[in-house]
Amino acid sequence: MKDTVITAKRKKTEFIAFIVCFILANLLNIYAIIRYNTTAWEVLTSLGFVLIASFVLYGLWVLARLVFFGIRKAFSK
Repeated sequence: MKDTVITAKRKKTEFIAFIVCFILANLLNIYAIIRYNTTAWEVLTSLGFVLIASFVLYGLWVLARLVFFGIRKAFSK
């Protein structure tokens, strides 16, 4: 099998993408807190759900990139 190397630049790019997903999930949580008029304490108590939501968003982002680059590669040949 061929060894693969993940560069530092790719790691940094993926980390930034995950951070963006985490921030987006937090913003959605804050919107829900404001919309349903609950206490600000909910920001901390629902952090586990926000983390799970950020993993789901990141997974959707990875899936969208795989589909996009797969279609692009299929039509380039």
